[in-house]
Amino acid sequence: MESYLGQEKAIFLIGAILSTLTLFFLPHSPVLWIAAGCLWVLDASINISMEPFRALVADKLPESQRSYGFVMQTLIIGVGTWIASNLPWLVNKLGVSNVAEPGIVPLSIKIAFAIGGAVFLLSILYTIFTTSEYPPDDLVALKKSNNESKGFLNGVKEIFQGISNMPRTMMLLGIIQFFSWFAFFAMWSLATPALTDHVFKAPLPIEQAYNMSNEASKTLFVEASKAYNNAADLVGSYMGMYGLSSMAFALILTLYAAKRDINRKYIHMLSLLAGVLDLYLCTLFKILNS
Repeated sequence: MESYLGQEKAIFLIGAILSTLTLFFLPHSPVLWIAAGCLWVLDASINISMEPFRALVADKLPESQRSYGFVMQTLIIGVGTWIASNLPWLVNKLGVSNVAEPGIVPLSIKIAFAIGGAVFLLSILYTIFTTSEYPPDDLVALKKSNNESKGFLNGVKEIFQGISNMPRTMMLLGIIQFFSWFAFFAMWSLATPALTDHVFKAPLPIEQAYNMSNEASKTLFVEASKAYNNAADLVGSYMGMYGLSSMAFALILTLYAAKRDINRKYIHMLSLLAGVLDLYLCTLFKILNS
């Protein structure tokens, strides 16, 4: 497969298949630990596909066009983020219920996950079949290196050798990425419970707080659950706005980078500072409104 597809595109395909299968299965997880395991597999599988994409952009474009290529990639990611964030809301508006029995994922969420998995796989397949991949300069040396690094122990050894021999720039970037993704996942994980509770006044109802054998109490639980799900759909939709903002920013950079050189390091730094400022402003507005 690798000789036909090329090394990067073979990795794309493996990651896409694993991601798609996980996206289809995740909302049907019978217990929490399986759902958590699916998230772990999903995160790893998406990275298997997405990281070589950045390398492909660098391989396909000359140095003078790489900034433009990376900016275009950011632009398309922003569009995808906005569409994906609005999928549960859109599916619900099309008539699919976003309410389910306690412990069951609503059908609208299951359909949104399935659509996401299908689009992801089709996008990767389109890239594989329409994009050529340049062979390495020394194919014989590459095959020799691959054969020497086969096996689990050799793989672990290669990882530690790569870390110990990592250039200083990559080490600094790794530290920045660690703290960046820490903030991202904190925001993604806590945005829905925080905003549904404090902004929409529709917290997730706790089943144990209701007498489910009493019809009136069960009705209150269903109404509270529907209010929460509606608020959660809106939170997802609003979260898509940061995708639109990144898309708009990328569009401005695209127009600028098409005619002039940009300093990727400073653009990255300013973008991170803008994200930090935004998170602090959220906290400040909460304090001022309390």
